[in-house]
Parts: sequence; structure tokens; C-alpha cells
Amino acid sequence: MKITSLIGCAMMLAALAGCQKDEQGVGPAQKAGAKLDQAGDTVGANLKANVDKAEEASKKITDAAKATGDQIEEATVDASKGLDRATENVGKKVEQAGEKIQESARK
Repeated sequence: MKITSLIGCAMMLAALAGCQKDEQGVGPAQKAGAKLDQAGDTVGANLKANVDKAEEASKKITDAAKATGDQIEEATVDASKGLDRATENVGKKVEQAGEKIQESARK
């Protein structure tokens, strides 16, 4: 029993020695907790910065996609107008050719 008691006392003394506070009254557990808090704050700040960057990139992509969509729509409208003009010109040419055929048939 004496050995068990000595081992128990030695362990208690070692534990108490590890829990001694420094000159500012801060113990090792409190220091470790403060470091964990600092690490958590750093991770949180980095995560927020990365989320902000991702949101900004997403906004830029959305804006670019909208601008591209607007350009495609504008090009489609322009192409449609051009096709309408071309159809009208072909119609005029066919009409002129028809008139010439009729004139030739009258002669």
C-alpha cells in the first residue's frame, strides 16, 4: 500500500505542478484555451474572406452570363432584321423577274 500511496502522491504533485499559474495569474489550460480561441478566430476570418471572394466571383460570373445573353439576344434580333431585309430583297427580285417574264410573254 505504501507504493500505491507514494505513486498517487507523486501523480498529484505532478498534476499540481502542471497547473501552476504564471506571474500574470494565467494557468496552462487557460493559455491553451486562449490559443484555441485565437486559432478559431483566424480560421473563421480566413473562411469569411474565402466566402466573400467566392460570392464576388459568383456575381462576376452572373453578370458576365447576363451580358453574354444580352449580346446573343441582340445578335439574334439583328440577324432576324437582316433575314427580313434579305427576304424582302429576294421578293423584289422575284417580282422584277416575274414582270420581265410577263413583258416577254406579251411580245
